[in-house]
Amino acid sequence: MRPLLWRLDPERAHNLALWALRRGWLRCRVPSDERLRVAALGASFPHPLGLAAGFDKDACAVRGIARLGFSFVEVGTVTPVPQPGNEKPRLFRLKEDRALINRLGFNSGGAEVVEMNLAALLEGAGTSAPLVAVNVGKNRDTPAEGALQDYVSVWRRLARFAAYGVVNVSSPNTPGLRDLQTPGFVRDVVGALLEVAPEKPLLVKLSPDEPDDSLVELTGEAVAAGAAGVVLTNTTVKREGLRSRQASEQGGLSGAPLRARATDAVRVVRRANPSAVIIGVGGIFTGADLLERLAAGADLCQAYTAFVYRGPSVVARILEELLREMDARSSPDVAALRG
Repeated sequence: MRPLLWRLDPERAHNLALWALRRGWLRCRVPSDERLRVAALGASFPHPLGLAAGFDKDACAVRGIARLGFSFVEVGTVTPVPQPGNEKPRLFRLKEDRALINRLGFNSGGAEVVEMNLAALLEGAGTSAPLVAVNVGKNRDTPAEGALQDYVSVWRRLARFAAYGVVNVSSPNTPGLRDLQTPGFVRDVVGALLEVAPEKPLLVKLSPDEPDDSLVELTGEAVAAGAAGVVLTNTTVKREGLRSRQASEQGGLSGAPLRARATDAVRVVRRANPSAVIIGVGGIFTGADLLERLAAGADLCQAYTAFVYRGPSVVARILEELLREMDARSSPDVAALRG
């Protein structure tokens, strides 16, 4: 199907893929190996690779995504009330660079829609329900002084469905959002969300465009305020070394060009914060990439752009490649790779 999908506008292809996943048309068997199991955030994950936020913003295809083998699905970013996001076109493939640029701008059905979708997903599912994380944000028109209440509003509705929550203060596509990436706001928002659901782990998603010392400081503030750790990293606005004609499009860049910086960010933060939970995301396409991120210090990892480029079997292929890498190193489990 992929050659046909790639003839379509990227956002239309994305929506068609979600439509197929909602109907359960796509399935893939992934390796089942106890060496891959990860214990983190109060949960047991069958392997370390989940789907990053941004693909299923409204939690409409979680079960179908889980059938592809992702060990957890992060939905969102979710805003308190519906908003359409930025004008189209707003999603671009950079094929020569194995990358995407998006300036979607938190297009969201709103917290009420996501609440209904997650309730329907989990109804009667019991222990077989997929592990779901919820990425929360603010509405575009909410001023900075009202941002905290936006995050609280979303989390109050959705915390009960989430294995963990993610505070998004680092998307480059909502004006002023990155201005919230300060120690003071991180402390305040983590504290406020923990008051809503003290039993739920929280992570803060940070930008790759922050300098290393800022990433370390922000992680320290988040953990001191009670967060479990951080997601490293969001998309970048930098464009060094790209070959594609569409590289000049505005928005956040994801995919292979982000791999080195995202890995460095994990390594730097892990050295400074040995106890923080770190989810590594950005440019993970292969088992070697996944091993590299784990070795840098990530507890769990996520993919998104690789899903677009390698197709529905991406999880199976990455895990098979990782197991071969582990065999070559005689690694007993994923934990032995870390650091």
